[in-house]
Amino acid sequence: MPGFQDLLHRRITIKTSRQRRLVLSLSLIIGILSGLAAVLLKNTVHYATEFIMHGFDFAEGNYLYLILPLIGIGLTVLFSLYIVKDNISHGVARILYAISRRNGKIDAHNMYSSMIGSTFTIGFGGSMGLEAPIVLTGSALGSYLGRRFHLDHKTINILIGAGATGALAGIFKAPIAAVVFSLEVLMLDLTMITLIPLLISSATAATIAFFFMGPRVMFSFELIDPFYLKHLPWYILLGVFTGLISLYFTRATLSIESGMGKLKHRWQKWLIGAIPLGIMIYVFPALYGEGYQFMYDLVDQKVTGLVNETLFNGFDSIWYLILFLGLIMVFKVVAMALTGGSGGVGGIFAPSLFVGSIGGVFFSKLINQLWPFADVPEKNMALVGMAGVMAGVMQAPLTGVFLIAESTGGYELFTPLIFTAVISYLTVMLFEQHGIYTKRLAERGELMTHDKDRNVLQMMKVDRLIETNFRKVDLSATMREFTKEVAKSQRNVFPVVDKDNNFYGVIFINDIRNIIFNTELWDATMVRDLMFMPDT
Repeated sequence: MPGFQDLLHRRITIKTSRQRRLVLSLSLIIGILSGLAAVLLKNTVHYATEFIMHGFDFAEGNYLYLILPLIGIGLTVLFSLYIVKDNISHGVARILYAISRRNGKIDAHNMYSSMIGSTFTIGFGGSMGLEAPIVLTGSALGSYLGRRFHLDHKTINILIGAGATGALAGIFKAPIAAVVFSLEVLMLDLTMITLIPLLISSATAATIAFFFMGPRVMFSFELIDPFYLKHLPWYILLGVFTGLISLYFTRATLSIESGMGKLKHRWQKWLIGAIPLGIMIYVFPALYGEGYQFMYDLVDQKVTGLVNETLFNGFDSIWYLILFLGLIMVFKVVAMALTGGSGGVGGIFAPSLFVGSIGGVFFSKLINQLWPFADVPEKNMALVGMAGVMAGVMQAPLTGVFLIAESTGGYELFTPLIFTAVISYLTVMLFEQHGIYTKRLAERGELMTHDKDRNVLQMMKVDRLIETNFRKVDLSATMREFTKEVAKSQRNVFPVVDKDNNFYGVIFINDIRNIIFNTELWDATMVRDLMFMPDT
């Protein structure tokens, strides 16, 4: 006949097995839902942009660029103020806060609110990306399902990661990069219990996205120039360059958003941010929306056509082209920060890729102009530059490496991607210990995901750990009075205090057994003679 321990072990094993099956099933559901959400958001913004571009006349100087961001961000502010009645920006930072401080609880409205807000913002030209809103949507789905099934906070965090992974895989169709993002940015533990749900969600969402959208909308590039070892020093220098760009990206963004945050009225923020944003987009139309089409044209070396659509039209010198790229790179960060600071909803994923691609082309054109013998491949530099800036801004080098590797359909550039991403990351780390997602949380002491030891202490419930069922004994009491307290207590430890409740020591019953049963000593023995001060 099995003993009690065997029965208990069998019961725990069965319960654990059931929970694991439940988590895997929920991961599949989350993958389907987050994949559908990614398809819906991508198509909604795409068709909204197409409708605006083709429904209005942009021939006369593109003057609508001046007011479209104002309209889109205004609609977003109205939606968040009067319908959601909550702040719906900073998607990834909100996820990290929920994991660190709210036991994985993400408000249910985030399953749809960030999608609607980003549609208004980016569909009307706001200079941000869709990735953070859809990642928040997927994470909110995971949080909601975890809480509905009354799972513990650690399991809910795994489902949050599954939602984030599925959403990102659905947007980019890069399932490996999506998994790496959750492990590297959300800092989930790298164990089989965590990894399998992420893989299920990622593969499912990517399949859903591929089924509905097809490969034509995939974030993909075709490699032409192979990697040659002679170019490795230039990729290393590109790592330093993209690291410095990342530092500018992070500090400028946080500084502008912090300045905008000091404005008390939401409508004041809207006007002060959206008006200069519209002016910048009018001068540089490439800043409109996510900017992926600009990236495609840039990587395909169609830069001249991009310049012809701006005030730089007519300047034929290569140095004017380099200047144009430098200005776009600088103003993209400002435009993105103004979009978010004025009340828009979006993320920094697409802008970091945008700035990285320009940084790579800028760097390669400058090197080729100064040292023609270098023959630096511009297309490869644009792709590797994306990984460099992403690694530096998010402090997530592996995410940048695998995203570009998957986007190019292979690992031809794997070596330069690793060198550039790691060097960019190390360059930023010399000046900033935290990435753009985590810096503010860390400054407020609200970031626990990146400090496991502190996280363990944070998750402890002190009120559950402290024992209070002790009978206190007065310092001036006799042994007879002490025995009365012993009769009332279920413990063998007794704290000794004075009349003001100041602690003086403890008495262990086991230490005084030879005295407590000798009634003749009860009146002659004082408590202060029996106590001792424990080591601290």
